[in-house]
Amino acid sequence: MAATEDDDRAEARVVDAAGLAALVTALQDLGYRTIGPTVADGAIVWSDLDTAQSLPRGWHDHQEPGSYRIEHDGDDAVFAWAVGPQSLKSQVFPPRATLWRAQPAPHDPGRPTFVIDPDGARPLAAFGARPCELAGLNVLGGALANDPIASHRRQAMFVVVAECGTPSGTCFCVSMGTGPEVDAGFDLALTEVVDGEGQRFVVRSGSDRGAEVLKAVPSRAAGEADESDRDLVLDRARSHMGRVLDTNELPELLARNVESPRWDEVADRCLACGNCTLVCPTCFCGTIEDVSDLSGVVERRRSWSSCFELAHSYVHGGPVRQSNRSRYRQWMSHKLSTWWDQFGTSGCVGCGRCITWCPVGIDITEEAAAIRAADEHVATTRMAGRAEKEA
Repeated sequence: MAATEDDDRAEARVVDAAGLAALVTALQDLGYRTIGPTVADGAIVWSDLDTAQSLPRGWHDHQEPGSYRIEHDGDDAVFAWAVGPQSLKSQVFPPRATLWRAQPAPHDPGRPTFVIDPDGARPLAAFGARPCELAGLNVLGGALANDPIASHRRQAMFVVVAECGTPSGTCFCVSMGTGPEVDAGFDLALTEVVDGEGQRFVVRSGSDRGAEVLKAVPSRAAGEADESDRDLVLDRARSHMGRVLDTNELPELLARNVESPRWDEVADRCLACGNCTLVCPTCFCGTIEDVSDLSGVVERRRSWSSCFELAHSYVHGGPVRQSNRSRYRQWMSHKLSTWWDQFGTSGCVGCGRCITWCPVGIDITEEAAAIRAADEHVATTRMAGRAEKEA
């Protein structure tokens, strides 16, 4: 029986370091602006890839609440790190963007012409995205479903996922069901294996265009040993999560604890700096301004905003959320509770960035656990009181 496209997509392949480099080149030859993880300014950040040599070979990250550092161990691994401070959100929902431009027609100034997304972003290939990054894109896509720019950029994006083998001290993707492996929504997914046999990458196709790209790369069929090695990498990652978040009835828990004293405790530490919203792969608050010039050109511009800004909740008469307590509660409750009401999913993907990049190390998993413990204590006390009355 002849092989089908679905067979091509289902069959895992194995590439070596040279094959990985060929994969980067293949994407560039197809016209994609190819970005990937690189080392700059003491962090692993997204940047344009000239060649696979730009990948962070031998670099590892260490993350804890309020702490991030990288170090070079001199090994061959290129994906032995978790996530950096940047997410792919900035590629579909840029920090600053011109949404549309209206300009007078050359021969009829009274009839302006409109240009949507005048920046005209070139199709992007994201090389080495983590599973939680892909999950973040999906969650963000639901929130921005009616945004034509974000939708177009996401649909045009070619995503090469690097499944995670080295979670950080702030990761909790297992709790959120977003990693360390990926099952769908990608074009290519690779798992790096570095052992006594050397370095190799088990690659799976998740789309027809991914299968076509993989055909252009030197590879061999994955054997049982390769599949087993991939499973070991992922099992090790699952058992080394830095954090755990109990999601059992979490939306309901937060909804009935809007007056929990824990909000006051976290507010005493929170600086309302907005770092958590800036590094989060799903936060989508923005502000809009219309500008014009003397030539008659009008532009609508959007820039990132944050629910931690005092002006963000401003309505006639003043801001609704005036305290750090109310602003942190809004952020965390929206992320873990009311996002479900709006979009049918959690707003958190467990990447841990908000914990790592909080200047004072506020831990969203710790805050949720504290609220749950207090809630259970209140429930236990009430039951004991009822039992005593009945007795």
